[in-house]
Amino acid sequence: MSTTTMKRKSGAKEAKGGDAPSQLIDARIKELSDWRGKTLARVRILIKQADPEVVEEWKWRGVPVWSHAGIICTGETYKNVVKMTFARGASLEDPSGLFNSSLEGNTRRAIDFHESDKIDEKALQGLIRAAVALNISARAAAGPVRSQKRPKRA
Repeated sequence: MSTTTMKRKSGAKEAKGGDAPSQLIDARIKELSDWRGKTLARVRILIKQADPEVVEEWKWRGVPVWSHAGIICTGETYKNVVKMTFARGASLEDPSGLFNSSLEGNTRRAIDFHESDKIDEKALQGLIRAAVALNISARAAAGPVRSQKRPKRA
C-alpha cells in the first residue's frame, strides 16, 4: 500500500494527486482495519450527523480534520487510542464530562477513546454542535475582513 505525503495550505479542499480529503479519511479508516478504524468511522458519522455542513480536511501530514467556520476537531489515531481533539475545547461547556485528555491547556481539549470505550453519542454530538456554534459566533464577532484603502489624492 502506498502512502501519500502532501503539503497543503490550510483550508485547501483537495489534496495533491487529486485525492479529496474524504477519500484520504476513507483510506485511513480502511488501513487501520481494527477497533481504531471502526471508532474513527463512527466518530466521523456522528460529526456529519451533528453538522451536515461540516468540511473534511486532511492536514499535518495525515490528520483528519473537521471544520465549520474554523476547525471543530481532529481525529488522530495512535496504537492504543483514537484521539478527538477540539481546537477550542477549553471554551466549551462539557456537562457530560467527555473531555478526558489535554485538560491542562488554555485552548484545546481532547477525548481519548480506548478499545473498550462506549461512545456517548448524544453528548458527543452536543459537543460538536457547541463547537460549531462557538466558531460561528467568533467569526461573526470578528466582523468582515476589510481591505485597507489608500487615501484619495486631492
